[in-house]
Amino acid sequence: MGRRPAAGALLGLALGDAMGFPTEFNDMESIAAKSGPWREMRLPGRAIVTDDTQMTLALARGLRTALERGPLTPSRLEAPVREEFVDWWRSPENNRAPGATCMEACRLLSRPGLPWQEASQTGSKGCGANMRVAPLGLVPGLTAAQRSGAAQLQSALTHGHPTALAASDLTAHAVHLLAQGAEPRELTALLRDHARESRGTYRRDWLGGLDGLGQDPSPEHFAARGWDECLEVLDRLEAALRAPDVEADPCLATGAGWIAEEALATALLCFLMLPDDPPAAIRRAAYSSGDSDSIACLAGAFAGARHGADAWPAEWVHAVEYRDELLAFGELWDTGA
Repeated sequence: MGRRPAAGALLGLALGDAMGFPTEFNDMESIAAKSGPWREMRLPGRAIVTDDTQMTLALARGLRTALERGPLTPSRLEAPVREEFVDWWRSPENNRAPGATCMEACRLLSRPGLPWQEASQTGSKGCGANMRVAPLGLVPGLTAAQRSGAAQLQSALTHGHPTALAASDLTAHAVHLLAQGAEPRELTALLRDHARESRGTYRRDWLGGLDGLGQDPSPEHFAARGWDECLEVLDRLEAALRAPDVEADPCLATGAGWIAEEALATALLCFLMLPDDPPAAIRRAAYSSGDSDSIACLAGAFAGARHGADAWPAEWVHAVEYRDELLAFGELWDTGA
């Protein structure tokens, strides 16, 4: 069946999420006591995921509904994704330590008739913005402008800080590049190019007047603020890759991952240090002192997009929660539907 990058990425993000779930909020000594050496870290027998995978699937469902109605537009995307996010907020399965920003934004999104911009938490650039964005790098047939705008809009429904928008755009772009066959050694330069090209663009067609809720003198200034923070963290990533230390806590080099741009950079660091060993990449990401589940979730998405569904041990795939739905979306997008 070929490489199947969509299935690989979706399984990888859920597997990383499940492996990082038990180590989130733990320091390195606690993780070592619980898990032993990082290269021997095991996936829990019941591979339970967190809100990272749950919200990825919510976005995937909303995106599928939007595309069933025609070409992707802001209005077609916003309504079903908003509905899916609110359904997640209300779900009894939403019991995996969800982020406060997502919970508050979804509470406000549940109010009929409230413009989504008024629900957006414009001061937050938490990693909840981009932990869930992988589907927009995987669904076929989108233009670059659609992918960028939709990635930013799905972030802005909950996390409206310009860095959350830029990091979500950049994360979706990374997944897309890898799914399309980009070489890992090329990736940071390609992401830097995308950030520079996007820096002065405010996507009003997708974001409406979100910029007016901040203190920026212009929409372009609002956008540039986010891209500049992403460019700065790419500098830190490239510095770490010049002298990579696969035995060290990756959060020491590129950040703990609680915020969107650091989750992206630290996940990329784990993947790019171990580009040909997907299970090791998520082990290294999960065995970290920061937001371990989100870092490993993104590292798994990158590794799976690069290597495809066969990257993951069959026993891991069998154990992971939401496996059937993840595989169904993978098949849908890998077959070009």
